[in-house]
Amino acid sequence: MATALVGIGTAPAGAASWTPKPAPMTTPWTNQVPVDKPLPEYPRPQLTRPDWANLNGIWDFAVTGRDAGQPASFTDQIRVPFVAESALSGIQRKITENDKLWYKRTFTVPSDWNGRRVELNFGASDWQTTVWVNGTQVGAHKGGYDSFKYDITPQLNGGTNTVVVSVYDPTQTGGQAVGKQRINGVQPHDGGGIFYTAASGIWQTVWLEPVAAAHITRLDMTPNLGDSTLRVKVQGASASGRSARVSVSSGGTVVGTATGTVGSEISVAVPNAHLWTPEDPFLYDVKAELLDGSAVTDSAGSYTGMRSIAVAKIDGVLRPVLNGKFVFQTGTLDQGYWPDGIYTAPTDAALKSDLQAHKDLGFNMVRKHIKVEPQRWFYWADKLGLLVWQDMPAMDTGKSPDSAARTQWESEFHAIIDQHRSSPSLVMWVDQNEGWGQYDQARIANEVKAYDPSRLVNNMSGVNCCGSVDGGNGDVVDNHIYVGPGNTAPTATRAAVLGEFGGLGYKVPGHEWFPGGGFSYEDQPSVAALNNRFTGLLDSIRIGQLPAGLSASVYTEITDVENEANGLLTYDRQVVKVDTARVKAANQALINASRNPAPPVTLPTGQYKSLRVTTPGYTNKYLRHQEALAFTEVVDSGSSALLKSDATWKIVTGLGNSNCYSLESRNYPGEYLRHRDFRVRRDANDGSALFKADATWCAVAGSGGVRLSSANLPGSYLRHIDSEVWLATPGGTHAWDNPATFTEDTTWAVEAPWAP
Repeated sequence: MATALVGIGTAPAGAASWTPKPAPMTTPWTNQVPVDKPLPEYPRPQLTRPDWANLNGIWDFAVTGRDAGQPASFTDQIRVPFVAESALSGIQRKITENDKLWYKRTFTVPSDWNGRRVELNFGASDWQTTVWVNGTQVGAHKGGYDSFKYDITPQLNGGTNTVVVSVYDPTQTGGQAVGKQRINGVQPHDGGGIFYTAASGIWQTVWLEPVAAAHITRLDMTPNLGDSTLRVKVQGASASGRSARVSVSSGGTVVGTATGTVGSEISVAVPNAHLWTPEDPFLYDVKAELLDGSAVTDSAGSYTGMRSIAVAKIDGVLRPVLNGKFVFQTGTLDQGYWPDGIYTAPTDAALKSDLQAHKDLGFNMVRKHIKVEPQRWFYWADKLGLLVWQDMPAMDTGKSPDSAARTQWESEFHAIIDQHRSSPSLVMWVDQNEGWGQYDQARIANEVKAYDPSRLVNNMSGVNCCGSVDGGNGDVVDNHIYVGPGNTAPTATRAAVLGEFGGLGYKVPGHEWFPGGGFSYEDQPSVAALNNRFTGLLDSIRIGQLPAGLSASVYTEITDVENEANGLLTYDRQVVKVDTARVKAANQALINASRNPAPPVTLPTGQYKSLRVTTPGYTNKYLRHQEALAFTEVVDSGSSALLKSDATWKIVTGLGNSNCYSLESRNYPGEYLRHRDFRVRRDANDGSALFKADATWCAVAGSGGVRLSSANLPGSYLRHIDSEVWLATPGGTHAWDNPATFTEDTTWAVEAPWAP
């Protein structure tokens, strides 16, 4: 695989005078970016050729009004492919819907490319890009996240050539996909919330590549584990009716070869396939050759991983299965922003680092949140072994897109699918998020599934949130619950996933984007509290939500982003906030538990029972109510009838969740055990949704008994401490959250009733 070849090009005059701007925060790679030829790695790892020329580096630059033509002079210089808002570009200025960006540079074509076509490639440019070569327009493209290219052979002059690029990016003021981008000041400032600095213009590698007149344009590869084959469609240009030969090899040894027609499916045998998994991300090398008779006229390298993804019933519960087996997918929300490069990682090592951080912390999945990364990011996910949920970047919130915006958005979605459909790590397309720019959810999910049937489809992440409308279809039902983890239930047709939860915040002094401006969904007072709370959430999923049918969870988030301070790492990637070994162990325990999930804990509904303390030294005490408050007290055969009755509860189907339970007082029928302001008490059912939720408890396994987790505050448990009964949270900051004997104090033995 040609994944680290450096191309050639000619920098503009005066490049030596260019300097970057000071970054708001410095990452470990900020000062490792070359002035010329940043990101020198071959940018398209799944379709590689040995000859190419990297055009990254210093370009002449200008900003005009949105309707202006090419400027007479380019007064600035910009380092491509960093966006104009970023420090690494050397521009670092706010770009608005009234601006147009202009880029210019010269290049020469190597003499040994003679006789071949020359293509000019753009990894991505946001948003409306027009390209001229030697004064002739060669193409125009709309879209901020898909790659595009132009055959510029007719415009080349045999000597020094000039390329000019204009980009118009209205960000949220237009109708296009923008993700989290918003037009804001480029220097750190207060506010911004969950939206961040815009990224305008070229933001991925620009390069030249020579190709034959008839050449391969894409390899669509789908593993088929059923017959141990790799199904390949070799897509080509000017290659209609040509044959293509595809070879799969391992360690230099060819394991299978097949020949077929360009554009049709070719089935290549991969006997005894070494399966790709997060624990063992084995990749095969792939070579595709375009044939003219027996002569090879074009050749491209690639790679693949043999794996399958589907949903299937496991012990009666619908779950996602990798290679036919259920494994819990534990990951984080990854926004893909950088304080120095904004949308563009400063180096390839930086791009890899966030994925490596996931692996180091024990995660096996990452949700790329409403942004699409360069193809090298997918290469590192494939190589390191991370399951990827890929969001389609959303249009602006609170708007109903018009027909033109819808057509453009769907066209770009299809292009993104085509460009990444062969990546083994990518297992799910996430169509829409929390109702942002939502429309036709069900239709789009069906179309995406038909366009790429080899992957799972999520019609809407956060169907319970923010005015979103569930399309009702797709492979998963996806809730967002902060802090969570909540109770997301599978259905007969969809597996249950937690698309976002967590958001635990801790601000590290000296590593804040805007000191004092950070926010989170739940601030933590110390690193110790953060570790306790976060691992407590993972443990809660393992103990409670996994057995109840949850199959995946996405923690918000891997790094801080601007004023969001809920990352496991700081925004500058200089500090890992959590205990890496402890988090990895909690994730591994969750994954291991999913390989042999325990059956859900059930309680006998319609029966009277008493709940006995299991904490050593207190096992003669029972849960009772007294003057409406819950306590524990010693109960024995000599106790009063009133005490025995107070310590007896009728187990009924949960008032707020039919998968859980409520505890009705024996001597006060119609009154139930509920939490209010953390204190647990006996109250009359007022019929409100809040009461029903507060009075509902979900049963999870405990050593020597059962633990009762709050239905509306999952991960918080019914706990006795100093004879009082509270709703307590692992890693919480209250006195009743004391970690000493927490598990024992939250475990209850279900016994015969004292008052039948």
